[in-house]
Amino acid sequence: MAAVWQQVLAVDARTSRRTPVRGSYQLQAQMNRAVYDERPPGSLVPTSVAEASRAMAGDTTLSENYAFAGMHHIFDQHVDSAVPRLQFANDDKHLLACCSLDGSLSIMTLSPSPPSVKVILKGHGGPVTDFAWSLSNDIIVSTSLDGTLRIWNTEDGRCIREVRDPESSELLCCTFQPMNNNLTVVGNSKHHLQVVNISTGKKVKGGSSKLTGRVLSLSFDAPGRILWAGDDRGSIFSFLFDMATGKLTKAKRLVVSEGSSICSISARSWISREARDPSLLINACVNKLLLYRVVDNDGTLQLKRSFPIQHGSQHVHSIFCPLMSFRQGACVVTGSEDACVYFFDVERNTKAIVNKLQGHGGPVLDVSFNCDESLLASADSTGMVIIWRREQK
Repeated sequence: MAAVWQQVLAVDARTSRRTPVRGSYQLQAQMNRAVYDERPPGSLVPTSVAEASRAMAGDTTLSENYAFAGMHHIFDQHVDSAVPRLQFANDDKHLLACCSLDGSLSIMTLSPSPPSVKVILKGHGGPVTDFAWSLSNDIIVSTSLDGTLRIWNTEDGRCIREVRDPESSELLCCTFQPMNNNLTVVGNSKHHLQVVNISTGKKVKGGSSKLTGRVLSLSFDAPGRILWAGDDRGSIFSFLFDMATGKLTKAKRLVVSEGSSICSISARSWISREARDPSLLINACVNKLLLYRVVDNDGTLQLKRSFPIQHGSQHVHSIFCPLMSFRQGACVVTGSEDACVYFFDVERNTKAIVNKLQGHGGPVLDVSFNCDESLLASADSTGMVIIWRREQK
């Protein structure tokens, strides 16, 4: 399977800040539509009456907001091995981590200058496929094709615990339960999801389920009540998560495209006094970035919009911009197999591209903004990580 993973990544060559949410999706969506019905039907973004929020970001266009001054720094410690995932630490401007198919992870710091590699996490016996920061940033969990979940101390790089997959299968993705960071959900190559208590290293009873294919992507909603999982057969499943027990209950299934890999799922609640319905951003190897609306408490999805990108085979990821709810308009960012980073305005019906960054030497696999959007990181299939600095207005 390691060879297959490498081959997929060689062709043509997790985070929004969380805000506690109350109430049901249906009720909040109804309230939003009732208050802001001057927007076009189905609009997903903050409305023109959100003066206070816009003032926080500046009264500028999205194109002006997402203009970049150029490359701030390039990290090449994983050169010649793809970097499939990278992510800024939660609510942090300068701490960044990435994982590599060379079997290691890196934690990098961008301040004080010059940027540097703080620590390299070594111990996996195979390519590292995914990782996640804990809410307090003191722990990272990672998955690997060696069949282990590892828990790392982010300060000194020490491996605190190793949890082996009970099926001895390759582990492909992981995510923390947002309201209980003792629990991590892991997806494997034998189509199974499993909730693991990282404090004990034990499986949670009732916290397992099976998909139709290899589990490639995971994302919780902000309250941690719904989990979405995507597989390599083109399906996205929603699961209801029991906070008290860690039990998973399968709710809905959506076939995005039969036989296509669901490489990335990113959830954004967008539930506030000024914003509309919760949404999912999906990369599914269909040469499009897909935006779905979450329409009920079971996690049912309805396609809202799509954006053209080059994405046919590789594990490309995308994100919502962290400060989206404070601007007039809303932006998403995605990697692409043409070695570019794309910014799209989800409110535009035509000419949705806000910006395009060029500089990578291979397909861009992941992107991540820091908490105040002053820096963007992107990673590619050649092992290069580029830090981009946004122009200051």
